[in-house]
Amino acid sequence: MVIAKDIGAAGGVPSYWEEAKAELMKRDRIMNKLIPQFGDLHLRGHHDPFTTLARSIVGQQVTAKVADVAWKKLLDISPKCTPAQIIKAGPEQLAACGLSKRKTEYILDLADHFKNKRVHTAQWDQMDDEAVIAELVRIRGIGRWTAEMFLIFNLLRPNVLPLDDPGLIQGISQNYFSGEPVSRSDAREVSANWEPYRTVATWYLWRSLDPVAVE
Repeated sequence: MVIAKDIGAAGGVPSYWEEAKAELMKRDRIMNKLIPQFGDLHLRGHHDPFTTLARSIVGQQVTAKVADVAWKKLLDISPKCTPAQIIKAGPEQLAACGLSKRKTEYILDLADHFKNKRVHTAQWDQMDDEAVIAELVRIRGIGRWTAEMFLIFNLLRPNVLPLDDPGLIQGISQNYFSGEPVSRSDAREVSANWEPYRTVATWYLWRSLDPVAVE
């Protein structure tokens, strides 16, 4: 399966967004109420794949505030956040940013993968979602959830359903099940109505929990 490259520039409106909004509002009564609440807000992409993945690793299992502090410190020692700069900084400087030993190892492994071209960034636009995920999860510290966030925020893929994301599950629970617990099969059933725009529906459910999008 070949993925069209015309998805919209990073920071701009994804090319499918307006059509997705119209389709979701037509098919889904919850989306019909939810989407208009956020006006012209839309998903904003992150252009650089290495930075996107490094930022995801820094943010794992910590609050957004803690992650932001660590990320700013990392940018002080690696202003361009390139693989070469990260490798040159080394484990001691990375740890001094507030990163755990494990996260330090993960970011160095990520940098090594990019520096030695063990990931095929130039081909990702032409690979389907599962093929990109399979390549990413071979990097230490990157699981399926991180890979799916990459598909959403870097490659701007329109039909990602991150079932391991607590925000998605909470958003479905609050908006579709009056706050009752939601299983993965429940989430899949609800999301069947969103295809091929599950990313867009997910984004609006995130906004229903937190109206301010995380950059």
